[in-house]
Amino acid sequence: MNISRAATGLVCALLVTSLAGGAGTLCAKSTDPVAPTRIRATILRVTGDNVEVTARGGKLATARLTADTSLFAVTQGTIADVKPNSFVGSAAIPQPDGTLKALEVTVFPPGLKSGEGNYPWDLGRNSQMTNGTVGSVVGTRDSTVTVKYPNGEKRIVIPADVPVVQLAMGDRSLLVPGAHVVLFVTRAPDGTQVLQRALVGKNGLVPPM
Repeated sequence: MNISRAATGLVCALLVTSLAGGAGTLCAKSTDPVAPTRIRATILRVTGDNVEVTARGGKLATARLTADTSLFAVTQGTIADVKPNSFVGSAAIPQPDGTLKALEVTVFPPGLKSGEGNYPWDLGRNSQMTNGTVGSVVGTRDSTVTVKYPNGEKRIVIPADVPVVQLAMGDRSLLVPGAHVVLFVTRAPDGTQVLQRALVGKNGLVPPM
C-alpha cells in the first residue's frame, strides 16, 4: 500500500498476479538483470503518452506510457485493514531486538500480490521492504504483525502514527496534474524513459512507500 524494483523492488519485488488474473510486474529485486528506476514525484502534466513530473528535489523528468503500463491507485487506509491473511508490503527499519519498525504499510486487495520476500529499500538508511501474508496481529494501536513469505517471516511493529494505505488497480484517469506518484521506469534504446508502472495517490495522498 520519490513505489525501483518492478521488473526488479510496496512496493517490493515481482508482481505475480493482477486483479484481472493476469501476470504483471509491480517491482523486483535490485539483483535482477533489468532494474527499473523508482522516481517519487508530482505530476506536472500529461501530454499524449508522455507523463511529465517534478521529482523530489525539483528535477524534471518525463516517462512514456505504453499499452503495457500498469497503473495503481493508492488510497488512505487504517490499521484495521491489516488483518490475518491479508497481503501487505511494508518499508521498515531493523531494530536491535530483531523486529522491524514500519515506516509505512501498504495493503493489497484480494487477488493482487507482489513478489514475496524481504530486501533492501530506499526509504531511509538500512530500510528494508517486506512483502508477504499477514499471520498474527497483536494490538490495535501500536500493533505488531507477523508477515510471512516463502523463505521466512518478519515481525513488524507498526506505530500508531505510521501511514497505512490501500492499493487498487487503476487507469489513466489517475494521471492528473498535482497527483503524487511513485514511478517505475526503464530506459529505452533511444534514451527515453518508459513507464512500466505507477502508484498514484488519490485525493492529494502522497504514496508513502
